[in-house]
Amino acid sequence: MYAQTMILASALATSPPAPPPPACTAPEHRQFDFWIGQWEVWGGADGKTLLGRSRIAREAGGCALHEHWQGARGISGMSLNAWDAQRRHWTQFWVGGDGLVLRLQGGVEAGAMVMRGELPSATGGVQQQRITWTPREDGTVEQRWETSDDAGKTWVVSFLGRYERKP
Repeated sequence: MYAQTMILASALATSPPAPPPPACTAPEHRQFDFWIGQWEVWGGADGKTLLGRSRIAREAGGCALHEHWQGARGISGMSLNAWDAQRRHWTQFWVGGDGLVLRLQGGVEAGAMVMRGELPSATGGVQQQRITWTPREDGTVEQRWETSDDAGKTWVVSFLGRYERKP
């Protein structure tokens, strides 16, 4: 009996482990997929000024969105975006070629991706950041970046761009 148990234990020990379940398959992981693509970003007072180009791709086995931004005035940057299943929210980590580092968190609100964060203000306090990406019926995406220096009582638009897919 002991020998049979040892043979069975030995056979089980050499069996390949079961494959892990597929990662990042929950619907939440696809909530920001509307932003994937190659884009020209337009804005300005008339909405017809090229602000930059952006490429957003799914990476890390579909668990992250990686953005590569090239501004029309030369400033580049990148962000890494992911659904954090443990904390139940999206996180963006932005690094700009101008030295700006910003961490945002949020999720879908009324059909748009909304993320918030904080930066030090010019006066030594805290400036709140809110960025909203809204998919439009025509296939474009509006990105609105707002800041607040009074704990969210009032907001000022610091960036407004319309993402149009490159052909």
